[in-house]
Amino acid sequence: MSLLVTGSIGIDTVKTPFGRSADSIGGSAVFFSYSASFFTPVRFLGVVGKDFPFDLSEIFKDRDISLEGLEVRENSKTFRWHGSYEGSMNEANTDMVELNVLAEEPAKMPESYKDSEFIFLANTHPDIQMQILEQAHNPKFVAADTMNLWIETERESLKRLLERINCLILNEDEAKQLTGRFNLIAAGEDIMDMGPEVVIIKKGEHGSIMRDATGECFVLPAYPTKIVIDPTGAGDSFAGGFMGYIAKSQKLDNTTLRQAIAYGTACSSFTIGDFSLHGIKSTTLAQLDDRVETLRKATLF
Repeated sequence: MSLLVTGSIGIDTVKTPFGRSADSIGGSAVFFSYSASFFTPVRFLGVVGKDFPFDLSEIFKDRDISLEGLEVRENSKTFRWHGSYEGSMNEANTDMVELNVLAEEPAKMPESYKDSEFIFLANTHPDIQMQILEQAHNPKFVAADTMNLWIETERESLKRLLERINCLILNEDEAKQLTGRFNLIAAGEDIMDMGPEVVIIKKGEHGSIMRDATGECFVLPAYPTKIVIDPTGAGDSFAGGFMGYIAKSQKLDNTTLRQAIAYGTACSSFTIGDFSLHGIKSTTLAQLDDRVETLRKATLF
């Protein structure tokens, strides 16, 4: 059940119509790890600078998350992001970003991590994602995230990565940009032709679509929550729930993938309920189970 995640660890300042959260813990690896740890042990791989003000061992207290792969660089600064949301809060505005350690070499994978069966490569430069993947011995299932910047500027590197992974998770605008298709069903098929056997296209408040090698198309709505305070980290929490459930199940059949998407959806629905990690940290596995059951009932007809 070994699940490894590599991605950003950041200091976030976020403003939404519901308030402002300054200098809070953030980053894709952080949100992913907390959500995935509801289901399986997590191996955490990432880099921070000397200025990192948080104690991750305390933040992940009582969670089965290994920090052996956390590297603190004495002469570097931590990734920082300032963002804001308006209106429906479907899209973040990046007001300020300092890449800092994210512009440097990636973390070196500990020997104890190299036998990881399941790997999630959170959004970063596709060459860096490839460098990390090449340090692993023989993973069973590799999923990755990406973004519009890499699709626009690093398309060839991204295509090489897609040939090496099993699953790509991206949002609908990225899927359209990558394929040139406006129809998401067709876009999913085109992405599978690039290499991945599973493609998950996130549609924000409208849920997600999955295409896989069986030819099946699975569509799941978002959880019907009335509380949306801060969407930051929702996609990473989704990926964490998805990959955590798969690692726990040790199965990759279509039914398991569908259930994993439901748990990922439940994780993201709690993340958006508060700033930073507060929403998902106040959640229990029983509450996740309840929301998955609500989704199950909502889609029966």
